[in-house]
Amino acid sequence: MENLKKVKETILELIYPSKCPFCGEIVSAGKKHSTEHNGICKACREKLPYIGEVRCMCCGKPLTDPAEEYCYDCTRQKHLFADGRSLWVHKDAVENAVYAMKYQNRRIYGQTFGKEMAEHFLSYLWERKITLIVPVPLHSRRKRKRGFNQAEIVAKVLSENTGIAMDAGAVKRIKATSPQKELGDKGRKRNIRGAFAVQKNVKGENIVLIDDIYTTGSTLDEAARVLKKAGAEKVYFLTVSIGQGI
Repeated sequence: MENLKKVKETILELIYPSKCPFCGEIVSAGKKHSTEHNGICKACREKLPYIGEVRCMCCGKPLTDPAEEYCYDCTRQKHLFADGRSLWVHKDAVENAVYAMKYQNRRIYGQTFGKEMAEHFLSYLWERKITLIVPVPLHSRRKRKRGFNQAEIVAKVLSENTGIAMDAGAVKRIKATSPQKELGDKGRKRNIRGAFAVQKNVKGENIVLIDDIYTTGSTLDEAARVLKKAGAEKVYFLTVSIGQGI
């Protein structure tokens, strides 16, 4: 059975060769000059805006001053999640790749993002004793229209590569909300309030929420609120990218 699976994967790779999400370069295993890791070509990996150690202790945004502990946004508001991390700053090639995954059906990019999360944040998950991975859900109407939930794809790959359980049904989106990107800070909080409901017993769980982009944290805060109300011990987050912020 395992050999048959490998044969199928090889055939699919020949028909639909993997491409780097950031430049479109074919990164198939047989293409030696395009050295790749987790589906990212070497040239792009060297240019990607990975977030280093100088970052906000709460939301993980990159900071310009190493003496600072929190970004401007996190000094003005108290979040309901404990803390979180993101792979990259949401700009240029990263912004384009995330957009393509969500709106151009490049769901295969979620494989790359999930593997990168597992590699970069395994120690983060262990240190926080994470027991459950939960993707931020889409409303059923939006999921039907798009055909998939990008956060769920990333979360599934993260689970497969860390051994931590993932439950895509733990939280349900019960309210169809307007796109958050069209709203200001206060509008985002009003828009997302009451959007989620917990569907399983999460008492005592240390949960990491998975989403594609962190902007102000309103969506993650609301998901964290209902999970903690349902008995979750602590709630953290990981996202593919994060806005630069202030």
